[in-house]
Amino acid sequence: MQSRFQSDRRLTVRMTVTLFLLGLLYVAFVAALIVLLKSWLLVVVLVGAMFVAQFWFSDRIAMFAMRGRVVEREEYPELHAVVDRLCAIADMPKPVVAVSDMDMPNAFATGRNPDHAVVCVTTGLLRRLEPAELEGVLAHELSHVAHKDVAVITVASFLGVIAGLIVRFAFYSQVFGGGRRDQNTAIVFAGVMGVSAAVYAISFLLIRALSRYRELAADRAAAHLTGRPSALASALTKVSGEIARIPTKDLRTAQAFNAFYFTPATGKEPGIERFFSTHPTLEQRLEQLGRISTELGEAAAPGKAG
Repeated sequence: MQSRFQSDRRLTVRMTVTLFLLGLLYVAFVAALIVLLKSWLLVVVLVGAMFVAQFWFSDRIAMFAMRGRVVEREEYPELHAVVDRLCAIADMPKPVVAVSDMDMPNAFATGRNPDHAVVCVTTGLLRRLEPAELEGVLAHELSHVAHKDVAVITVASFLGVIAGLIVRFAFYSQVFGGGRRDQNTAIVFAGVMGVSAAVYAISFLLIRALSRYRELAADRAAAHLTGRPSALASALTKVSGEIARIPTKDLRTAQAFNAFYFTPATGKEPGIERFFSTHPTLEQRLEQLGRISTELGEAAAPGKAG
């Protein structure tokens, strides 16, 4: 079913191209592992099983990692009311509503399609945002679900996750058991690590490029759906400022899920790492919302509402 979120052809093209390139990389990766490990059945079964597990259970994995839990209307009536209203306006299925008991203000959406999606907010976000700001954040997350880019990011991130795991496994296996291996085995391990590291690096860059664009697309769609880009800009400013005050060491667990967050858990103002960020800069997002505010003739300036 087509939702009423503003369509974004450029986002669709970028997702298609990213998946195509990652698909080629996936085939090359599996082929290289088969050659190195000399067991196509083992490689295909393991990689295939992990892919299916991540795709079908991505929502549960994310919820478990972020300590999220499904909440009913009786427990969070205002939160459900906002989601109900936005889904009615957007003409889309209502996702499962969840809350994570974390002080870090943030939100994320996950799930393989609009009929099997979860939108989760932290208690820290609920405490800090005004109703209009919360509506903007939830509209942003629902646009990810409607545009299906949540599923694309889930699939796209799979290859990087597998490559990263193989690199870690090969590294620790070599460190703790290297003395018991012959030279041929050592060469195979070195080859696996090299191929996996290359695959991880390429998939990392492709995913970052797509992720930054999809965040701008979600901001645009949310601003047009709610008609209040200034409220979304205010939420962005407030959440980014609050996260910046949290010590980086306290954000490390959350950083693994930055690609799914409304605002990345980067802590302090990033330096060179901003070029590898999953999100565009706050300035870029506010500038875009400012242009939309002008187009819509909104009275309040972005970043100053609320």
